[in-house]
Amino acid sequence: MPMFDFPLEQLQAYAPARTEPADFDAFWKTSLEEAAAHPLAARFTPVDTGLRLVESFDVTFSGFGGQPIRGWLFLPRIRAGRLPCIVEFIGYGGGRGVPIEWLTWSNLGYAHFVMDTRGQGSAWRRGDTPDRDADGFPQIPGFMTRGVLDPRSYYYRRVFVDAVRAVAAARSHDAVDAERIALTGGSQGGGIALAAAGLQPDVAAVMPDVPFLCHYREAVRLVETDPYFEITRYCRVHHDQAERVFDTLDYFDGVNFAARGRAPALFSVGLMDEICPPRTVYAAFNQYAGEKRMAVYPYNHHEGGGVTHTLEKQRFLSALWPQG
Repeated sequence: MPMFDFPLEQLQAYAPARTEPADFDAFWKTSLEEAAAHPLAARFTPVDTGLRLVESFDVTFSGFGGQPIRGWLFLPRIRAGRLPCIVEFIGYGGGRGVPIEWLTWSNLGYAHFVMDTRGQGSAWRRGDTPDRDADGFPQIPGFMTRGVLDPRSYYYRRVFVDAVRAVAAARSHDAVDAERIALTGGSQGGGIALAAAGLQPDVAAVMPDVPFLCHYREAVRLVETDPYFEITRYCRVHHDQAERVFDTLDYFDGVNFAARGRAPALFSVGLMDEICPPRTVYAAFNQYAGEKRMAVYPYNHHEGGGVTHTLEKQRFLSALWPQG
């Protein structure tokens, strides 16, 4: 698809009014307090993967509702002192997979914590965490309308609370410097990173790549591509519930979380992205309250900058945390 959204100059100035529920902060405060009533119970079990330069740990910690969430922790075998840690969230439909898929950050000298996404991990990479509130083991999407008629039951309430708890789990490991936590992820993972940065504003950096879960009301007007199109299809059938759907989604909009983010941020956008339209990414970026920079890939779709952008992220972190 060619460029279909606003010209870059208009995107850079695009700052629509936020649609934010009056009890947004209270809702999330209560959600996190309910989770905090359960012990974190983070467990790191060494796994022999045959990798010579990286130590791998199978992680389980207590997420939303005290339910077990899986993940990985990777550490460089040769290290001195506590390490800065990259906490990474996964794109829509994917799971944590296997250790050999996650070698970049630990080989650059960072601790790397990967959170499995509850209920997902059957579309393109395997996951191991059920969504117990929905009685669902990992499945094919969609998740966009699971519990969508009430913010208390909506699927992403559980995922965003899991993400905050993942940060706490990463910080609990004695090889990790709790003051140097960076959040990242692509697409859904970028949206989760934005939410976690808004809910946990003391993290040190956030790097949302082509973030999903932003500016829902506009996204469904712009594209007929999943995952946003799951919402459209639901509303085509449930005509009388459409406004209720979007009232719920306002509690989960990355634009509202971005307004609460404080850590230095590196975003990315593909100007031909037909999955997460550029204006939805810029809506979040332009509301982001902390120091920020956008990496623009004019001729790219939802892949964004790919490996080029991984190198950009490496430079961004090296500037924050110079390694001797």
